[in-house]
Amino acid sequence: MASSKKTFAFLVLLSSLMAVPALAQAPQTASPATPTAPAKPMAPSAPVAGSPNAAKGALIDLNSASAAELDALPGIGAARSAAIIKGRPYRGKDDLVSKKIIPQSVYDGIKDKVIAKQK
Repeated sequence: MASSKKTFAFLVLLSSLMAVPALAQAPQTASPATPTAPAKPMAPSAPVAGSPNAAKGALIDLNSASAAELDALPGIGAARSAAIIKGRPYRGKDDLVSKKIIPQSVYDGIKDKVIAKQK
């Protein structure tokens, strides 16, 4: 009789374990707040960092920007913005480093935010 109780307990345990995956994969009912239409596929987003097309309208021109605009750049304060204005005109934005206006580390932080337009 003890053997039949063990067998029965084993069968109960085995059947409950077999039912668990079926419950986990059971479809869930939709709640009223869930949309019934399939979601639209999203367009691939452009890369954020290092993209030459990102925020073209927000680029600051080194040859015409005001001191306040230059001061707003990371790593550029009042003294560096004054030095940038004094060193104009720039043929390219990398002139900031070659003319020793700012160090390379600061240039690396602003190079995607500035441009040197030619007149």
